[in-house]
This record gives sequence, C-alpha cells and structure tokens, in this order.
Amino acid sequence: MATSTFPDNFLFGAATAAHQIEGNNTNSDWWAFEHDPNAGCRDSSGDACDSWHRWDEDLALVQSLGLNAYRFSVEWARVEPAPGEFSLVALDHYRRIVERCHERGLVPVVTLHHFTIPRWMSERGGFESPEIAQRLGSYAERVTAAIGDGIGLACTINEPNVVALMGYLLGVFPPSVRDRARFEVVSEAMRTSHRAMVDALRAGPGQFPVGLTLSMAEMEAIEGGEAQYAQALEHLEDAYLRAVGGDDFIGVQCYTRLRFGPDGPVDIPAGARRTMMGYEFRPEVVEHTVRRAAAVSGLPVVVTETGISADDDTERIEFIDSAMRGVAACIADGLDVRGFFYWTLLDNFEWVLGYSQPFGIVAVDRQSFARTAKPSATHLGRVARSRELSTPVVADRAQ
Repeated sequence: MATSTFPDNFLFGAATAAHQIEGNNTNSDWWAFEHDPNAGCRDSSGDACDSWHRWDEDLALVQSLGLNAYRFSVEWARVEPAPGEFSLVALDHYRRIVERCHERGLVPVVTLHHFTIPRWMSERGGFESPEIAQRLGSYAERVTAAIGDGIGLACTINEPNVVALMGYLLGVFPPSVRDRARFEVVSEAMRTSHRAMVDALRAGPGQFPVGLTLSMAEMEAIEGGEAQYAQALEHLEDAYLRAVGGDDFIGVQCYTRLRFGPDGPVDIPAGARRTMMGYEFRPEVVEHTVRRAAAVSGLPVVVTETGISADDDTERIEFIDSAMRGVAACIADGLDVRGFFYWTLLDNFEWVLGYSQPFGIVAVDRQSFARTAKPSATHLGRVARSRELSTPVVADRAQ
C-alpha cells in the first residue's frame, strides 16, 4: 500500500450553500427565476433540505463523520430583505450556526455570496448596478459585525466567474443575458465587489483568513483551438487570479476538464468516462488546478469544492481518493494547501437541474427530509480522522 498523509492542521470538510439547502428563500432572484416557466429550471427549490430548521442536525452529521470543518453560506436576501434594512433574526440565526460549529469542534468556513442576490438588488440591475460593490461591502460589514468573532475562514463571492458566465454570456442563470460586453462589465464588477468585501471583513471583529473561491478547470486546446483556449483562460481564471493579491488564500473549485477547438468548447474525448452531469470523470483536475492557482496567484490554496454527481457511490469514493492523492502530492512538493471540502454534504437543489443530480455524501428523503449518510461519507471521515489515505500499489509485471 502507498500512503498519502496530510498535515495536522489540514481542514477536511463538506460544503453547502444556503439557497440549495435552506428552503423557501423567497426574497432572492433565484426564487423568482426558478418559478418563471420560461427559465427552463427542472424544479423549484421549495423546501430544499429544510436546513433553515435542521441546520444543527447537519452539523451533527459533519461532526459524527469525523470531519473538522463545515463550509456554508449566509443568505444576503434573508439578512437584508430591503435596501438598508437588516434582519436581526437572520443574523442571529447564522451566529448560532457559527457558535454551534465551534461547540462541535468544526471550523466554520463562511461564504457571504453564493450565487443569489435579493430581489430588490436584482431590480436595481444586479451586478450591472453601479452600486453593487458598495451594497456588497455594506452587507459584508453587517455580517462581520454579527458573526466575525466566530468565523474560521471567510469566502467573499462563490465562483464569480460562473455567475458572470452563466448569467450574462450563456443566459442560463438569472438574469438570462447573452451579451459579451455586459459579461465583461459584470466580470469587472465581481472583482471590484470582492475587494470591497475583503475590506469590510477585515475591518470588523475577528481575525480570520479571507479569500475568493474560483471555478477552475483543466483547460487544454486541441488543434486550432489555441485562441479560444487563451481567451477562456484569461476571462475565466487569470483575470481573477491577478485580482486576489493581498488575500489570505485562494479557494479552488474544480470538477472536470475543458477542451477548446477553433469554434470554442468541444465534447470530451470519445470513450471517456462521464459523470451523471455529463462531465468527463476527471479527478486529476484537482491537482492540476491547485498547482495552477498557487503558481499564478502566489497564495495558499484551499480546495473549497470538488465532487461528482453519482448514483453509484463507489464512483464517488474513487473520485475522492484520486482527488485527495493529487492534493497530497501537491503538499509533498511544498505547496501550501490548507484544506479539502467535498461538494456537497447533502443531495440538494442543483440550480437549473433541480434535484436530479446527487452530489451529496448524505442522501436526503424528498418527503421526510431524513438524512442518510452514504458509504462515501464514512470513507471521507475515516481519511479525515487518520489524516492518511492508503492506496493499493499495482506491481509492474512487465518482463
């Protein structure tokens, strides 16, 4: 057996997002979007996993598995239901989650923006509004004042490149825009908003690392696709990796490989394994993106998301093991990698795909909301407890 090891202070966790698990987030742009019959959403989020009420049950699960960290998001639409009107009840709710994390021995990794904005902000232009950075900075200031003394790590915006790409170029997320010029405006607004949120987070109570989480991929060009590849790399990754100077870490979120031909993205290679999402099964993406993020940004790295949608849990375990071996190889080479968070804790609402994609290490009954840990959850917890991952070595029998 070959054994990969992880440092004593390494974070092993599971990640979630408020809109995907809390339920009934009726004041958000996504709630309006998923109820629009023309939006193309498979399901509405509805009650989701009822984690607005069952959050402590979720924390108990994370603790029982042997993980030492939990990544969750604060919901802007609940915290600031109207411009300048902050909900003390919502802020207290998230404070109780942070406090309970500490009581259960979990590092609370708090994301302030995970895809959703309040409806009132959407009506004012969303990320095209000239006031977006100020609004997000003000929101971050109030969140920090309420829970900053308990935050373990803070993530400003989750995958800002995906919000811009899916909402303003591909048109499949709200506000359903397909306009390159508007996409570029929003992309710049994302980076400006991140900086405003960093300043607000650092000005409040608490001493905690602050960073951005970025969706990354193992990108490559096939013949004739070099220009498309270079453009994607610049707009989706490098522009953000240059903008995080002075941050405390970069969060890497990665799932698959992207290939580019002369006309843009091309399908995965013939015969390659696919996940339920249609992605190429590519756990090697984790090592690739960690090394690239560290090299370009110069920052410590936290793998804040990776995982697969799968009904066959043995595939999920295979993905986790291969991904973590890649992380261990990076650490062995001297890279400062500080954590690994599986996406996601619970089978949840996967945006336009609704409840059709089981990414979770814990199954959730759609009627009773009963949680059932999958073998992958136990497996990930075993690695977290031991800080070791053993892999069978296949002997070379070549003559």
